Amino acid sequence: MTLSVSALNEQIKNVLESTFTRVYVEAELSRITYHNSGHIYFTLKDATATIRAVMFRGNAKRLKFRLEEGLKVLVDGALTLYKPRGEYQINCFSVEPSGAGALALAYEQLKERLKQQGYFESTCKKSLPAFPRKIAVITSATGAALQDMLRVASERWPLVQIDVYDVLVQGERAAPSIVKMVTYADTQEYDIIVIGRGGGSIEDLWAFNEETVAEAIFHANTPVVSAVGHEIDWVISDYVADLRAPTPSAAMQMILPDMNEMRQTLDSLGTQMTQGIMQKIRYEQESVLALKRSFSNLSIPNRLKQQAEEIKELNIRFHQSIRIVLDAKRRDLKHIEALLHANNPKLRSKKGIAQISKNGKVIALSDLHVNDDVHLMDSAYDIVATIKTIEKI
Repeated sequence: MTLSVSALNEQIKNVLESTFTRVYVEAELSRITYHNSGHIYFTLKDATATIRAVMFRGNAKRLKFRLEEGLKVLVDGALTLYKPRGEYQINCFSVEPSGAGALALAYEQLKERLKQQGYFESTCKKSLPAFPRKIAVITSATGAALQDMLRVASERWPLVQIDVYDVLVQGERAAPSIVKMVTYADTQEYDIIVIGRGGGSIEDLWAFNEETVAEAIFHANTPVVSAVGHEIDWVISDYVADLRAPTPSAAMQMILPDMNEMRQTLDSLGTQMTQGIMQKIRYEQESVLALKRSFSNLSIPNRLKQQAEEIKELNIRFHQSIRIVLDAKRRDLKHIEALLHANNPKLRSKKGIAQISKNGKVIALSDLHVNDDVHLMDSAYDIVATIKTIEKI
């Protein structure tokens, strides 16, 4: 049976993809192309052979590093055939740097074990002082990270004392060197211990993933700051330390106060204090004035003056009351005089009318008795008479 090229490629594709559903290849990267589509095309090679490979956009997004020429990697993928050109290739699901897989597994295992033991608990974290006086920096004395830290420290808070402890920061002897210095610095009454180094590969930073270093940090009585690598780098010391800084220079920014900001704060506090004092002075001045007014109102001269005014007012009211009483009595006297004048028998002019009085008192006829001596008075005469008989009409 005669086949077309497309049909033949289709059959080969089916055989390849059904037979080599999963392949694991260790090789060296070559001829890497990052396409605008997001796909990555490259060649895998060893000393005697090559094979094309592709990592489609969905898988490429999960890469934690950038593929570079000559990098040795471990590839997990499946064989497929690109039918238009009849070329077979590996469809890569994941790519890891060769050798990094074992380190990554060790990292995750230690991380999980320390987490279960409570090394990462927030309750175990020690608080850092706001104004540290002495700081121990444990790092390579020749590294650029140290210079960055010293520069930031001098700019932010030059009052701090920084002692540098030179250690190895990579290699097999790095972890014991770091542990020794952390243990020693913890006995020297520092406010903070900073351990760190600049960026690098996972192998370069591995000393800070060692369990012995984690133990030294956790059991230190002095607060420890981990400042290892770049912002994307996370090592075990970051989780165990009391504070994790994304970079060495950032560590100094995080643990030291800003001198310029402090100056502004002091200026603001000075202004607030001045305003508070002036307000207090004004309040006390008002209180003094109020007390002065009260004292003036209660003083003897003022009280005498007030009493003199009160006496004057009482005198005026007394004389007014006397005049009112006298006027009333004058009116009463005039009324009595008028009544007396009207009832005076001497003033009466009516014929046959006389006033009868006995012993100087005017009495009625019903009060007379036989042989009483009485006076009969009218306007012209006063006659003395004796009652001889009394008859009731």
